[in-house]
Order: sequence, then structure tokens, then C-alpha cells
Amino acid sequence: MAIVSIDGISKEISIAFIDDLAVGDYVLVHVGYALARIDPAEAKRTLQLLQELGSVGQDLQS
Repeated sequence: MAIVSIDGISKEISIAFIDDLAVGDYVLVHVGYALARIDPAEAKRTLQLLQELGSVGQDLQS
């Protein structure tokens, strides 16, 4: 088990599917499981996209 932080929210997840994780590694998380390790550049692009999608969703609700 490990604690991950996603946009300031911490959550405990299972890391049973991935060997040799280290503090600071980025992982793809789905329903409480780390499914794959991803490189920092890909993680940054993904987080930026999710933030943009959140902004679009907020604009549509206004």
C-alpha cells in the first residue's frame, strides 16, 4: 500500500501490480490501484489536461 497525492488530495492505494516503486514516482491510478508507472513529463501533461477539462466543465455549468 502507498499514499498518493493528486492535486493536493491524498489517498491510499494498492501498489501490488508494480514492482520497485520509489517515493516520487508517478503512477496511473484507477479504482484504488496503481496500474503503471509513468514518466514525469507524461504525468505533467496529463495533470494539465485534467485541469483544463475541469475548467471547461466549470465554464459549462455557469
